Amino acid sequence: MNEKHIVSSFDRDLEGIQAQIMKMGGMVERAIADAARSLETRDEELAEQVRRADAAIDALEEQINEEAALLIARRAPTAGDLRLVLTVIKISASLERIGDYAKNIAKRTAVLTSMTQVNGSPAALRRMARAVEEMLRDVLDAYIQRDAGVAEDVIARDEDVDQMYNAIFREFLTFMMEDARNITPCMHLHFIAKNTERMGDLVTSIAEQVIYLVTGEMPDEPRPKGDMTSTDPSISPVS
Repeated sequence: MNEKHIVSSFDRDLEGIQAQIMKMGGMVERAIADAARSLETRDEELAEQVRRADAAIDALEEQINEEAALLIARRAPTAGDLRLVLTVIKISASLERIGDYAKNIAKRTAVLTSMTQVNGSPAALRRMARAVEEMLRDVLDAYIQRDAGVAEDVIARDEDVDQMYNAIFREFLTFMMEDARNITPCMHLHFIAKNTERMGDLVTSIAEQVIYLVTGEMPDEPRPKGDMTSTDPSISPVS
């Protein structure tokens, strides 16, 4: 009876932590969407909401880490249970970093509203952000369903995000060469594009953790990487 009680307590604690992961994931999804929308519509108030909301994401990550550490100390989980707790900690860390990138994107909105808008760029960046948001939603579903196949699909889709980044980056180079007045806004927009691309990388890291949780092994093959701006000698990225 006592052993059953311990198992039941562990399951309840674990369910609580997993519920917090899903709550955190929902908050990060919204941060991505709102940051991109604030840029496209030049909505400084919405951008400020994204910046303020990041504190709640950070606080939730701290709470998840504390509860996961207590769970390990109190219950001494083994094998699959320990793998699950460690996966939760790593996923929460990736979600927190994605939230930071969304906040950084929102910070650029106020700066860009005072500059001439670069034709088509905000809409292209929002499409890229929407692709990352959908990847995140799917990988969280894969986590709940313990579906390694969906997680693998998410990893493959990161190459699409990289290709979008490459296209946007080259477009910015063209704009800057055509008109020197575009240089400053394009530098800010490139920063946003790169942050979005990095969010996609973090989503694939979550997907890899889901695969590890389900199979007990990390993916054998390196993830596809379509961002060529760091390896193309003809391109000098703006940092």
